[in-house]
Amino acid sequence: MNTVRAKKNLGQHFLKDQNIAKKITDSLLAVTEQILEIGPGMGVLTGYLFENKNFYVKALDVDWESIEYLHDKFPDHQQQILYGDFLKTDLSELYNTPFSIIGNLPYNISSQIFFRIIENRQYIPQVVCMIQKEVAERISASYGNKTYGILSVFLQAFYDIDYLFTVSEKVFDPPPKVKSAVIRLVRNNRQQLDCDEKLFFQVVKTGFNQRRKTLRNSIRSILPAEFDSNYLNLRPEQLSVDDFIRLCQEISANF
Repeated sequence: MNTVRAKKNLGQHFLKDQNIAKKITDSLLAVTEQILEIGPGMGVLTGYLFENKNFYVKALDVDWESIEYLHDKFPDHQQQILYGDFLKTDLSELYNTPFSIIGNLPYNISSQIFFRIIENRQYIPQVVCMIQKEVAERISASYGNKTYGILSVFLQAFYDIDYLFTVSEKVFDPPPKVKSAVIRLVRNNRQQLDCDEKLFFQVVKTGFNQRRKTLRNSIRSILPAEFDSNYLNLRPEQLSVDDFIRLCQEISANF
């Protein structure tokens, strides 16, 4: 098999620039020995990962054509190239120790992948990924910025985020219609939120779903009767992660 046909329904855009591929894999810090690559495609990252003796790599792809291609390309690593959907795979069947994630993520499901990472954050201390530039800017934005949103808060609650570099659409086959960017997430010291986690996620989601309103109006339906706070006079993008935590502490204390 000489190539893999890019499938639009899987959001496949195969990176073809070796220099950028090497730059991406070199961005992995030596945080864990175990590495999971999501969506290896034609293996441009995979080859460099297999060469790095500091890592033991598993590559997971939902495209059987990619799996067959990679089995041919890397015959000595066939047991490490696995068929599966990251969004549905039981990660405990793949790992019993912490592992880092790397990948050129499909843009159409990158948010779902990040939510899955948040759910499994105790096992995933590092993520290096290429995503749509706009999403990367949103995730790494600080509070007070117009692009700061739900994913910004959820990911920054548990990870330190570095926007590493921008990638031109010209280095992909087929080229996407937008620029891409590589970011790195490394777990911070916050092991758990100092508030009701379910309430935290509810407040953040509800607030940003009506982001032009102040929180007094946007989250009114989940507030205790007669509850008041200075935070309610602000719009959601004006609150840091710690501000959202403190707001949730105040709400819980009034139930």
